[in-house]
Amino acid sequence: MARALVCLEEAGAEYEIVPMSRCGGDHRRPEHLARNPFGEIPVLEDGDLTLYQSRAISRYVLRKYRPELLKEGDLEGSAMVDVWLKVEAHHEEPTLWPIIRNCIISPYVGFERDQAAVDESLGKLRALLPVYEAHLSACRYLAGDDVTAADLCHFGFMRYFMATEYAGVVDAYPHVKAWWDALLARTSVKKVIAGMPPDFGYASGNIP
Repeated sequence: MARALVCLEEAGAEYEIVPMSRCGGDHRRPEHLARNPFGEIPVLEDGDLTLYQSRAISRYVLRKYRPELLKEGDLEGSAMVDVWLKVEAHHEEPTLWPIIRNCIISPYVGFERDQAAVDESLGKLRALLPVYEAHLSACRYLAGDDVTAADLCHFGFMRYFMATEYAGVVDAYPHVKAWWDALLARTSVKKVIAGMPPDFGYASGNIP
């Protein structure tokens, strides 16, 4: 959800957020399943188009309003955006999710923390961050010296990880820390953070 919202903000697009209640089962109601048969959130409705999967939504929005953030028309630049979008999907999110789930979500839903899973993911993170550090030592952002979709799509899970007690892990990687601080300074990111529930919406049952 957060990655789609930050891309909407960067695009300067007008949009309306329709709140849904996770506890109320809104995401499993027939009308929502008609929009997304997997019962997931978010879903974008833009005219006759209904689109789900947050990465697809993000790329659609940027392609429509801010194609330069995908480096469209730049063969090598767009390839680098694609590389780091894949890294985010296949390495960053799977590494951070067990930490976020156990440290942030579990207390709200009454589950015990699986510390072994947290420790395993922290080990994977400590192996992953040097890859980012080496890359970001040569450029300010992931696909060059300007922010792109590659950076914006890292935002959501990274933001929640940085709200855990393990955020200090990033301090050992100065280029990663500088990259993250630069993202936090963006107006779009500040606005989205202000509306992000610290518990993924589990405590209230509302998904913004």
